[in-house]
Amino acid sequence: MSKSRSMISSASAKAEAPPGYTADPSKGPMLRYEASLPRLPVPTISSTAHKYLETVRPHYDAAAFAKTQAAVKDFLESPHVAELQRRLEARAADPSVRNWIIDWWNDAAYMGYRDPVVVYVSYFYVHLDDPRIHDQSRRAATLIKAMLPFREMVETQQLQPEAVKGMPLSMDSYQWLFHSCRYPVKPSDTARTFDSKAHNHVVFVRKNKFFEVPLTTPDGRELGAAELEAQIDKVILLAGEDNAIPVGALTSENRDTWADAREALLAAAPSNAESLSRIESAMTIVCLDDIMPVTREDRSWQCWVGNGKNRWYDKHQFIVFQNGKSGFLGEHSCMDGTPTLRLNEFVLASLAAGKIDLGPARTNSTGKDLPQPKELKFELNDKVKGYIQQAEKNFNDLVSKHDLHVLHYEGYGKELIKKFKASPDAWAQLVKQLAFHKMFGRPGICYESCQTRKYQLGRTEVIRSASSESKAWAEAMLDPNETDENRAALFRKAVSRHLQYAAWAADGQGVDRHLFGLKKCLKEGEPLPEIYKDEAFSRTSHWELSTSQLSSPFIDGWGYGEVVPDGYGLSYAIGDDHIRWTITSLKRQTAELKHYLAEAATETKLMMERAAAHADKNIGDAVKSKL
Repeated sequence: MSKSRSMISSASAKAEAPPGYTADPSKGPMLRYEASLPRLPVPTISSTAHKYLETVRPHYDAAAFAKTQAAVKDFLESPHVAELQRRLEARAADPSVRNWIIDWWNDAAYMGYRDPVVVYVSYFYVHLDDPRIHDQSRRAATLIKAMLPFREMVETQQLQPEAVKGMPLSMDSYQWLFHSCRYPVKPSDTARTFDSKAHNHVVFVRKNKFFEVPLTTPDGRELGAAELEAQIDKVILLAGEDNAIPVGALTSENRDTWADAREALLAAAPSNAESLSRIESAMTIVCLDDIMPVTREDRSWQCWVGNGKNRWYDKHQFIVFQNGKSGFLGEHSCMDGTPTLRLNEFVLASLAAGKIDLGPARTNSTGKDLPQPKELKFELNDKVKGYIQQAEKNFNDLVSKHDLHVLHYEGYGKELIKKFKASPDAWAQLVKQLAFHKMFGRPGICYESCQTRKYQLGRTEVIRSASSESKAWAEAMLDPNETDENRAALFRKAVSRHLQYAAWAADGQGVDRHLFGLKKCLKEGEPLPEIYKDEAFSRTSHWELSTSQLSSPFIDGWGYGEVVPDGYGLSYAIGDDHIRWTITSLKRQTAELKHYLAEAATETKLMMERAAAHADKNIGDAVKSKL
């Protein structure tokens, strides 16, 4: 995932291509620069080795660090590693390979990953409430209606490409926003997209039952919001009060288990294949939950995992609750957070601004002539029912081991941070490091996601946020004898170091993807280079703090699960006057980390204010002394 971007979803079109890029006239605006985006570079061995040592240093004493230095020296001088580098460079130079890491990474991080997607892979957004709507059907209807123009821009490639500092970003992953589905397959999952014209429908889930609703009338006219609302009311009525056996629970399973269960489901009755196909090909899933969460924690829990039943975790899904509150759950395998954030922002911002033509107001006759929503039924035998029962148990066991806390810190936000001429993202990362020092007495091994979409098929690289500079600053903050002036100077050094590594990562010059790629170039029977055997390699890539920032005035919370059993998922958003963290873990003192984050955020602000005041006083005294 990436850093914050502006809310506007469609940047103004430019008549001329940016310098160094060529517009492809055969493509729509969305993909016009795709072919001329640069290829993801392969860093040099020397560059990676020196950055790697720098990121290891804060976690080890001198004796242990000397061992890692020896492994890195061997890495730099090894003819075998030089050969691995040549293989990787040859792969990157192959005209048929648009991005040297993408197939490897997609398989290792997503498709070949076998643990359940819910908790471990999926991520959620909590929508900012619409104060005008407290009705479930109306909220769901307006969300769908506002989604349709965005889908049209994507499908026709008319959506303007995103850009950073004038450089267009890869838009290839937008193909997976609508009418797409992930499939459980051994040993590695697959994904598929469907033609929107042939599958122009949405699927609702209510009481664990699935209902298909076309997005047009029988004569091809797009439904208005009032007509969608009427159809959703019918769905709720048809679903009744009784819960069905939750076939959707199967998608919460281990991927190999779900693959077996899907085969059993298909074998149970020929009609099951058609029901699956209609679910999988839908524009999106809309979950109509019969609960009314209010607090940030409750809404986050329900958007993140729900009850494990009224969901289809292999697809993007919008979630709408009985009280009209809503959110989104992202299927992560084919795209990262920025495209889905752009979609959700477009929907919510355009509704808030009244820029969506919702169609005629609802009357007593609205929707009367529309066909009834079609329930997508499943015939279940004892074997499938057994899979479902086990899936429910496994889901409940997994989720019950977790907790989630939200810190909506209102002490300050990016407006105050910028007054100190500091990067809001670096500031938030340093607050995390200080909080971790307070809790554990050492630096936290931290992954911050950075997008590499300025390259063809780019996804992410790691910003290794813990540094010798952040360690020195955190220790100074905890030293009662240290001066605020020195703390502030150390803080600025840590900010500068963070920004430098972030720039490297965005340029594809980080440590982790390169080391991953070199290891993938090993042939069967070849020895593993010493750097991978050194204890520091596994330790400093054991991401006990998995962090990522997505900020939007229309998203009231977001998050994901931890990536290691003894770690934390730590998503965050930086608003004008607040910083919000969502913290997840396997019940590893999550509330305490929340407390330390708030304490660290306040102490950082007070320290910087005292240091600034002292600097101003010194300047004033110096001026007086000259008078």
